[in-house]
Amino acid sequence: MKQNLYVGLVHHPVYNKFGEVVTTSITNLDVHDISRSCITFRVKKFFIINPIETQELILKRILKFWKSEIATFYNPDRVNALSIIEYTKDIESVIKKINQQEEDCLIITTTAMELKDQLDFKELSEINKPVLLLFGTGNGLTKEVHDLADHILKPITGIGKYNHLSVRSAVAIVLDRLTSEK
Repeated sequence: MKQNLYVGLVHHPVYNKFGEVVTTSITNLDVHDISRSCITFRVKKFFIINPIETQELILKRILKFWKSEIATFYNPDRVNALSIIEYTKDIESVIKKINQQEEDCLIITTTAMELKDQLDFKELSEINKPVLLLFGTGNGLTKEVHDLADHILKPITGIGKYNHLSVRSAVAIVLDRLTSEK
């Protein structure tokens, strides 16, 4: 993948298991694991998208520790990985920030569902434009988020019928498939 790649972890609007639109909580594991995947695969910026002020405070608290002297001594690699995180309240803010730096950024959403006209990994890896990859927490991104995208990526499929990966795993697999040598 040759273009600048951005990742957005969407906490709102997403579905819960009942199909209701909700806001999910920021989790320490997602923050750490996804930022490490992003650094590994040269993602330019990892946006955490959540409109709730107390959730922003939780993220700031996590990041504050990892900017301290003890964290730098304890695990400098983790400090480096977390340096690419940026908090935003909504998807529109992310798009605006990227468009201030990039021209013609494509918005690609992800889902575990099979839909019509989805982009496959090979097609996406051949695009030579900046890309914002949006991943949903909870039970996935809402239809409205998919409607705002330029493309929806085909789902990751395994060999069984079960198909509900953690978002941390999905991000790592997608980034690997898009950037690894074939």
